Amino acid sequence: MTIRVLVVDDQALIRAGLVALFTAAPGFEVVGEAADGERAVAAAARTSPDVILMDVRMPVLDGISATRAILAAHRDRSDDDPPRIVVLTTFDLPEYVYTALGEGASGFLVKDTPPERILSAVAAIAAGDILVAPHITHRLIETYAQHHRATAVGAPQLAALTARETEVLRLVGNGLTNGQIAQRLVLSEATVKTHVKRMMGKLGLSSRAQAVVVAYESGLVVPTAQRPG
Repeated sequence: MTIRVLVVDDQALIRAGLVALFTAAPGFEVVGEAADGERAVAAAARTSPDVILMDVRMPVLDGISATRAILAAHRDRSDDDPPRIVVLTTFDLPEYVYTALGEGASGFLVKDTPPERILSAVAAIAAGDILVAPHITHRLIETYAQHHRATAVGAPQLAALTARETEVLRLVGNGLTNGQIAQRLVLSEATVKTHVKRMMGKLGLSSRAQAVVVAYESGLVVPTAQRPG
């Protein structure tokens, strides 16, 4: 299966390098590129990519706003899986990354990541893996979630979940894969996948990373530093 990629970055050199990287790599197809968020929204609607590499700070429309617009537009017009958005960032923008994950981005990559790791990360995201770097992402979410507690999903929305769906959300929030959740709950992996899909649908979520953010912000998962020793 070929992974269709849309590259979005306002720096022409970085954008050209990523386009060249994916064009040369087997199993990938670059379906478009954009230099700002507004063009990214239009290109996503036009090309239906599997994965979008999205810069955060761009002119006209920033990457977070573009992520929000792309996923909202997809929810309005289709029941198919939305494109998986990978945020391109630098180490000095952790809160931007947190916000992007909360808006539905599936993960993030630092811009100086080696080419072979970029390819493997995008392939993993396209396959549905939760995060590019789970330990880094969970630490980032723990750091910022306590400052955004209960802002993304309120109690009425969480109350719509069944007890099983709530438990699945808690386990997703703790970073477990569907296979690990199946073992923990003594269920088939297909059943877990169904619970995850229903849970995300009820909460209006676009990615597992977004579910992790919700689990922390709602208090369903407690940051490590606040857990009783």
